[in-house]
Amino acid sequence: MQSSVLADQPLRAPGHSAGLLELFRWWFLLRLLVKKELRIRYRGSVLGMVWSYVKPAVQLGVYYVAMGHFLGLGRSIPGYVVYLFAGMVMISFFNEIMLNTTRSIIFNAPLVGKIYMPRELFPVSSLWVAFVHVVPQIVVLVVGALLMGWRPGLLNILAAIAALVLVGIFALGLGLMFAAFNVYFRDAENLVELLMMVAIWVSPVFYQWSMVASSVPGWVFGAYLANPLAMSVELAHFAFWVPLEGVVAPGTSQASLMPGGIGMLLGIAVVIGVALLLCGQLVFHRLEGKFAQEL
Repeated sequence: MQSSVLADQPLRAPGHSAGLLELFRWWFLLRLLVKKELRIRYRGSVLGMVWSYVKPAVQLGVYYVAMGHFLGLGRSIPGYVVYLFAGMVMISFFNEIMLNTTRSIIFNAPLVGKIYMPRELFPVSSLWVAFVHVVPQIVVLVVGALLMGWRPGLLNILAAIAALVLVGIFALGLGLMFAAFNVYFRDAENLVELLMMVAIWVSPVFYQWSMVASSVPGWVFGAYLANPLAMSVELAHFAFWVPLEGVVAPGTSQASLMPGGIGMLLGIAVVIGVALLLCGQLVFHRLEGKFAQEL
């Protein structure tokens, strides 16, 4: 009976799964991987998850003094500390996803070599861990914004959710590719670290989008904002900075602080993010068959 049941199952290449769509069947194991990664990260740590608050707070303080006071950006942008922190939260989320997903297969080499499971579980668990760490930063951001007169509407809340989702899709797509490349070429980690350094400067974190618009041709500016990471940062600004008291001039709307054609640019950014996720899944699927041998 057992042999007949097995004979009815479709043949599948060794080491391959059905991809991201199969993860729903492995939900329990995914949760275990997330718990394992969190335990390992904070093993022997006295503060534990408190570091998720301390690190971004220190980084924010350094950047705020250097950029807001020394360079004078705080004098030209009202509520600059919220403007800065909103962008930094998105960049921090992106960087953690990229770094952790790239290393996810290497760090779980014993499991990859001994147990069959969808290999995508490891990058996705890293994405989940990154989300766990970004939640405290969002809490700090919300508290700070409330103290500065943050009065969000429904569109502002939706923009915050869209920013997180867009970063997650974009970073996971890249992370799947680099996780696969890193098994074969350890140089992938160095390339990711370079991308992480550049990410904060190719997004309107320290400066406003209008500074870019006035410095480059229109098509370059369009390509700049269509970048999913830059668009996510701008959505975060719309969610947390724009609703602050004193940011929007009397008699004007919140939309006046956003780039023209923002809806079309957001649509392009979403298409790019989804296309990159599909491409990352394809590359990962093509290369995962030899992960065990390479590790």
